[in-house]
Amino acid sequence: MQSDQLQQIAQDIIQLTRKAGASSAEAEVSFGTGQNVSVRQGETENIEYNRDKGCSVTVYFGQRKGYASTSDLSPQALKDTVEAACNIAKYTAQDPFCGLADADLMATEFPDLSLHHPWQIDVDAALALAKRCEAAALAVDTRISNSEGASIYSQSGAFAYANSHGFIGGYPSSRHSISCSVIAEADGLMQRDYWYSSARDAHDLATPEQVGQTAGSRTVKRLGARPIKTGQYPVLFEAPLASGLIGTLISAISGGNLYRKSSFLLDSLGQPIASPLLQIDENPFVLKGAGSSAFDSEGVACRPRTLVENGVLQGYLLGSYSARKLGMQSTGNAGGAHNIMVRSTGHSLEQLLHTMGTGLLVTELLGHGMNMVTGDYSRGAAGYWIENGQIVHPVEEITIAGNMKDMLKSIVAIGNDTIPNSSRLTGSILIERMTIASAE
Repeated sequence: MQSDQLQQIAQDIIQLTRKAGASSAEAEVSFGTGQNVSVRQGETENIEYNRDKGCSVTVYFGQRKGYASTSDLSPQALKDTVEAACNIAKYTAQDPFCGLADADLMATEFPDLSLHHPWQIDVDAALALAKRCEAAALAVDTRISNSEGASIYSQSGAFAYANSHGFIGGYPSSRHSISCSVIAEADGLMQRDYWYSSARDAHDLATPEQVGQTAGSRTVKRLGARPIKTGQYPVLFEAPLASGLIGTLISAISGGNLYRKSSFLLDSLGQPIASPLLQIDENPFVLKGAGSSAFDSEGVACRPRTLVENGVLQGYLLGSYSARKLGMQSTGNAGGAHNIMVRSTGHSLEQLLHTMGTGLLVTELLGHGMNMVTGDYSRGAAGYWIENGQIVHPVEEITIAGNMKDMLKSIVAIGNDTIPNSSRLTGSILIERMTIASAE
């Protein structure tokens, strides 16, 4: 289905809500198709197709809210869904903070952000790429004894959003990826690792050989891993894991956690929350960006801004509901952040290791030991022990612990080794000191 068809359906739903007597309403309609193939040991493992469509409608009768959704886009199903939402609204309690986002915040400009690049690849061609990827991984070293497979994923779709302010918007988008995971064995012990590449446009993906070689190389390097002595050491989070660290910060300054008082950064606006080296921007207009959009899930216009400057928190991430709960205004973040970009201090990964001297390079985290209320952080980890800026041996069976408030303020340097696989773009992050506990 085309974007204009979806927009027409969304507008039709809004008309149905008016006829039903709703004081205001919003609707989202989406359609998408995807293909995922995987191989293992050179043989086809899995072929999946998905074809999804659906719509959701939210109605407001004053300050009573009702919501319903359906995967059937026929006229009768849409009528039934609107009726269901209206019936639900009659039995809900009044909520003074619910309702559409303010009309004057609606987006009025819709730049082409180059988000839709369909990949016309058939199953046979996708399987051939996956086999090349896995073969490249297996060829890295004779100690790679097994494979968890390689996969090629491609998705393309579109959505439309409309509300009773008269707003209507939507766009098509795509997402593609190549991934591979293999197992290496030495002295009776096994290690696994993986790698992947993801992009809006298949032309921006790493080659299957590059993904496979990286997966194989990372796996072999982990052989011979052992624990280290318990103590306080500098910790360098590799770029993919640093992205998760920044994600925790983003969650802590997001509306839902703030108004529920479940954030370690409550009442921190305008306050230093991190090292002066930390600079974080949000840019929703990055061409082909994983988090790019002209408007949020409520139709509110997105805009570029600085979230953290010289370690000082400059803004929260709010949708209309959380903004009202906090006595503030929506920041265009209903549905989440849009391309979080952490500025580098100009260090390469090699320079970060040299700056650290002796410490731990973390390449894998296990578990979910993060308390969003207190900021206490404790995760199982694996990686490499570093001495004099050089890798000495791989490390496993350890736990790293600290508090996010202290960790953020102890950032020593941020790398330029950003990997463009997600909507949170950051290089590796060096923390001055954390507690490392060994299993031995």
